[in-house]
Amino acid sequence: MDFQYYQDQWQLQQDGQPVITHSSRLLPVLHEGLPAMLKVAVEKDEKLGNEIMVWWNGHGAAKVLAHNGEALLMERATGPRNLKTMAMNGADDDATKILCATALQLHAVPKPPPEGMITMDRWFADLFAHGHKYGGSIAHGLELARRLVTEEVEKCVLHGDLHHENVLDFEGKGWLAIDPKKLHGDRAFDFANIFCNPDLSIASAPAAFQQRLQTVCRETGIERRRLLEWIVAWAALSAVWFIEDNLEADAATDLAVGTLAMAELNR
Repeated sequence: MDFQYYQDQWQLQQDGQPVITHSSRLLPVLHEGLPAMLKVAVEKDEKLGNEIMVWWNGHGAAKVLAHNGEALLMERATGPRNLKTMAMNGADDDATKILCATALQLHAVPKPPPEGMITMDRWFADLFAHGHKYGGSIAHGLELARRLVTEEVEKCVLHGDLHHENVLDFEGKGWLAIDPKKLHGDRAFDFANIFCNPDLSIASAPAAFQQRLQTVCRETGIERRRLLEWIVAWAALSAVWFIEDNLEADAATDLAVGTLAMAELNR
């Protein structure tokens, strides 16, 4: 179905140019005169993520105004602030604190998770299948992941892709998340992706890594070693995804972060 079907169904007025990605189609619209975003998911993971947006019901995430299978109508972020810009311009620690605060809200929804959640062992399947081909931080990440997915603690509904461009400025409503996956597992996992973003120059800087490590542990109460282990495991999985898709250059950030985290674990 195209945008027009949902525009007619939900009485939406186009309010900008469409954005087409490999996983979804997005159209800025007006809903009852207020800015909203129409998202039509293309890939399965995005469709499952829509279910979590509905389940969160605006708690730490953009408020869902309507939904219908692959399509989601949600409030649109119109605030001027941007976490990637903050991180790139000397306010990385402030951005990290905002990401932590958002995740804590998402993790605290007091109701049972929806059916059909993806478990951590399923999410790490590609690392388990291909990680043995590689050495370095990927090999260590594979070893850690095998253990971590069997001894998870503080399990909850996760965002699954928490980074600087998935938490947006909704002005008076604060910072809210978009584009989750449908994951359930150890809450520490959700903070690992922060360390691999927003780009190589920041993520691979030892001083920035150390500051982030200190900030995330302080803001979330997660034990330092547990967080480091999830960082190594996540960086290995992300690197394998890139490498197996013949995008070796894109794995550079993950490999650098995995190496930094491994060094800390070995101290």
